[in-house]
Amino acid sequence: MSAPARRDAAAKTPQAASHRDPHDLWQQATRNRQVWLDHALSTQPADRVTAERCLTALYARVSRPRPRFVWVDSPDAARPLITGWPTLDQLYEQIRDPRPRRTPPLASDLAMIVSRLRGALGAGVTHPDPELSPGRTGRTRQPWPELTPSHALDSGVPLAVVLHQGIRTALHRSLAHGFYLPVRGALAGGAAVPVCWYGQQDASWIAYYDVLHRLGLASYGPDETEHVTAWADLARSCGWWWPGEDVCVVVDRPREIRTEPVAATVHDQFRLQPRGVCYRDGWQPLLSR
Repeated sequence: MSAPARRDAAAKTPQAASHRDPHDLWQQATRNRQVWLDHALSTQPADRVTAERCLTALYARVSRPRPRFVWVDSPDAARPLITGWPTLDQLYEQIRDPRPRRTPPLASDLAMIVSRLRGALGAGVTHPDPELSPGRTGRTRQPWPELTPSHALDSGVPLAVVLHQGIRTALHRSLAHGFYLPVRGALAGGAAVPVCWYGQQDASWIAYYDVLHRLGLASYGPDETEHVTAWADLARSCGWWWPGEDVCVVVDRPREIRTEPVAATVHDQFRLQPRGVCYRDGWQPLLSR
C-alpha cells in the first residue's frame, strides 16, 4: 500500500462505537493505553533512523531544513550543547511583546503547530472533546467526579469523560508529574532549562487521540493524520529533544526505569522512584518529592 493510501485509510473512522457497550470500549481503550505506556517507559535503544525522519518532517512543517542531529546519552549530557537556547519564559516574553524585533525561534513555531494540531484533532472527535471543555454542561459546570472506570460508567459519567480521565489525564499525571518534571528539576538545579520536548514521555495526548480513533470516536483528515503520525512515531523512537535552528539535540532512551504506584488514585497513576531513572551514560538524578 502506498503512503498516501495508508494515510487515507488511517483517516477513515473505524466502525461506529455509539451502539457498543461502554464497558467493553473502556477495556479496549486500556489495552491501547498499555501499549503507549510501554513506549513511554521503554528502555530499548533509540530508533535513530525513525526519530531523525520524524524530526525532519516537523522541521519542514515550520519551513526549516533538516538539521544536524547530535545524539547524547542523557539530558545531563545535553546541557553544554543547549546553553543560551530559549527558555519558556523567553518564549512568553516574545509572545507578549506587541512589536517583536526578531523572528520567533524555532521552538515557538513548533509549539504553535502542535497546539494547532491538537485543536484540529479535538475538532475531529465525534462528541464534545473533554480536552477542550472538561466540565459538565448545564448551570453548574462542575467537573465530573473521578471514579473507578466501572463505577463511573455505572453512575452515568459519559464514556468520553472516562476516556479523557483514564488516558489523557492519567498518563499526563504519571509521565509529566511523575517523570519528566522531576527529572527536569534535577537537571536544572534551580536554573531555567531551554525549551524541549520529551519524546516517549509526550505519549499522553498522542495516546488519547489514538484511542478515540481506534474506538470509532474520532475521524481525522489526511494532513492531521500525517502530522500526528510524526509525533506518534517520535514518541515510539527516542527520548527528550531540544530543537535548535541548525542543530537538534536528541537524547537516547534511558537504560533503566523504576516506578512506584501513587496511592489513592483510580487510574493506576505512578511516579519514578527517588533514583528510578538511569541513563545510558550513568546519569541517575536524585528526584525530590
